[in-house]
Amino acid sequence: MRTVKWLTVFLFFAAKVFGQQDKEIFDSLGLVAKGATLTKVSSQFSFTEGPAVDKNGNIYFTDQPNDKIWKYGNDGKLSLFMEKTGRSNGLYVDKKGNIISCADEKNELWCISPGKKIKVLLTSFEGKKLNGPNDLWVDNKGGIYFTDPYYQRDYWTRTKPEIEEQRVYYLPKGKKEAIIVDDKLKQPNGIVGSPDGKYLYVADIGDSKTYRYTINADGSLSNRQLLFQQGSDGMTLDNQGNIYITGAGVTIYNKEGIKIGHIPVPAGWTANVCFAGKEKNILFITALESVYTIEMQVRGVE
Repeated sequence: MRTVKWLTVFLFFAAKVFGQQDKEIFDSLGLVAKGATLTKVSSQFSFTEGPAVDKNGNIYFTDQPNDKIWKYGNDGKLSLFMEKTGRSNGLYVDKKGNIISCADEKNELWCISPGKKIKVLLTSFEGKKLNGPNDLWVDNKGGIYFTDPYYQRDYWTRTKPEIEEQRVYYLPKGKKEAIIVDDKLKQPNGIVGSPDGKYLYVADIGDSKTYRYTINADGSLSNRQLLFQQGSDGMTLDNQGNIYITGAGVTIYNKEGIKIGHIPVPAGWTANVCFAGKEKNILFITALESVYTIEMQVRGVE
């Protein structure tokens, strides 16, 4: 997840690594609803990111350069939810309806209540400023897994990281200190977990790889498995266990790591993806200044 400053890098990266986008939807398993087409919801933003769904199918997403969180309701209507969000990037809505946020302005994790009250959950690791919490997933215990890559921001005063490694962390519920769960990745970005709490998926966008881990009872990770040779910005899962990753449109892999679909998006970069709607069968896509939807046969599990 990045900001508009990196647009030129995105376009170059997409052209070199992904090649030209498909002109038509490729879907070998019929995941997209029959006859469905990509629909642009709006292009009024600067750089959209971090879509997260609540229990009613409403989506919250960020316009990071403008420091805002927007809501895409299950009725299909857009509304501004909050301003001055700490430059929120990745989001996740917990079971109580709180928005857990990667607040990039001061490299923190926030909890934003439905009433928009802010609680800072984490500010540092072992006394050092985090690189920039980027994407996150909340487990069934209320613990938070998050990625911490370093992307230099023009609103920071610092010009280099205090922590050399770009890691994945776990913050147990109620704790004030995070735990390192992987420090062997080049630039971890997208992250999501399975609904049964058994597996965690992490995209190492800097190394063009996506991994699956086994989640242990204490929150640690084991059995790291390379699923496929493609990284991702944001990512999500459906109820069949398929993995949706972003970059040049939305690419879909099954749980064995085999590519089974691609949804082209008319933008230089597709940043993130999530399932929306009362039935969670609407794929909601953030792509630069725009957000899009497409109806699916499958449903989301977040």
